[in-house]
Amino acid sequence: MLKLALPLLLSLAAASAGAAQLTEVETRWLSASASVLSYAKQLKLPVDIVVQPEAGPNDVPLAMGFADGRCKLVLSMRGNPQAEAVLAGVPSDQQALLIEAMAAHEIGHCWRYAEGVWHALPAGFVEAPDDASTPELRKLARELRDTRREEGFSDLLALAWTQRQHPAQYAVVHSWLLRLRSEQPTEYGSHDTRAWLKLAADGQAFAAGQMPFEQARALWSLGLLSD
Repeated sequence: MLKLALPLLLSLAAASAGAAQLTEVETRWLSASASVLSYAKQLKLPVDIVVQPEAGPNDVPLAMGFADGRCKLVLSMRGNPQAEAVLAGVPSDQQALLIEAMAAHEIGHCWRYAEGVWHALPAGFVEAPDDASTPELRKLARELRDTRREEGFSDLLALAWTQRQHPAQYAVVHSWLLRLRSEQPTEYGSHDTRAWLKLAADGQAFAAGQMPFEQARALWSLGLLSD
């Protein structure tokens, strides 16, 4: 696997922030994400790192955006209490593992975007009609469903990556994701990915010998049947 040198990765991130130095939290998150970003580079995924000089009130610490045909991995950690809250209660020796899984999750979004299948169903699937009472409710239901499906794929990608890189710690990542998704305010909300997490309760659920993206896609398609 190609390696993206960590000093180069950090310098590129610092340049994107227009800052001479990254914060300790940003450095820690990027360091933990380095192997995932190296893999994305190897696959020639169009990923840019963006470090926000100040987080907005609703920004999550790590997110994937899209602009001008490229993926934007956005770190919003300065002045953002979520940067530490998302790992609250996690033992210090497991935090890098979970940050790496979060980075893999975001790269899953980029891969779907780069493949031109963002919000698209696999071949052979047909969307069932929405039964919401008004056009506005049907639009909202469709947006929630589309987001939930993409989150489901990326959660599976994070797990497939963990099984590839850290099989002995698979249960740690799966349990953390399941707890995170179980705390969603509504069932079948935009981030309720439990239908997919149940299919990947064990790392052996992923077919051996395939790329993580292909491994995730197989289980994702299966999970769509119960979404």
